[in-house]
Amino acid sequence: MQLSGRNQLKGEIVEMKLGDVVSEVVVQVGENQIAGVITTTSVENMKLKVGDNITALIKATEVSFIK
Repeated sequence: MQLSGRNQLKGEIVEMKLGDVVSEVVVQVGENQIAGVITTTSVENMKLKVGDNITALIKATEVSFIK
């Protein structure tokens, strides 16, 4: 499989908030957490659960920085 997204962050699922249509997945990446929203169908198809190691693929046209 080839991917066009270059920002790949490996981490562990630490929290999931399941909804009827979409679900929030929170991933611990080092000392930081990132959250993403995906369809609940995708959560079920991927059989995601807290404790799973996954890779977050981030593809964005804009990145902001704070110092």
